[in-house]
Amino acid sequence: MASHKLDSLDRKILEMVAEDARVPFLEVARACDVSGAAIHQRIAKLRAMGVLKGSQFIIDPEAIGYETCAYIGLYLKDPESFDDVVEKLRNIPEVTECHYTTGGFDMFIKIYARNNHHLLNIIHDRLQPLGLSRSETIVSFNAVIDRQLPIPEAELEEEEGEEE
Repeated sequence: MASHKLDSLDRKILEMVAEDARVPFLEVARACDVSGAAIHQRIAKLRAMGVLKGSQFIIDPEAIGYETCAYIGLYLKDPESFDDVVEKLRNIPEVTECHYTTGGFDMFIKIYARNNHHLLNIIHDRLQPLGLSRSETIVSFNAVIDRQLPIPEAELEEEEGEEE
């Protein structure tokens, strides 16, 4: 994927909206010492470039009854069935992420379950019928780091561009 050139205003905007997606554009404009219209234009540009991918409220799974978070490595009987399996995974609401990976797994997913019994039911009743040869489950006790990536500094971008 292409890296996008970001200037200091872009970086400041990204830092502010990454910290709080609901920050008013006028507050961002004041902090950046530009007009509100300039912030609207920059946000639109960052969205069009694919740097910003919307905004959303984050629901705490535990607060709504999903006490178990698990990561599951999937081994497919037929690795050519990736696309079919992904479409079927989209229909399992407890699956919140799916990644194609290197290494032993064909896919790696993140799921939330109400408890361990619910997790077992999801694996047995909903994942196994997808054509798995086997799976490996890792239960997460707690996410101790959960953050956005830092916005790269201009010097770093220039150094990387010179090496190409």
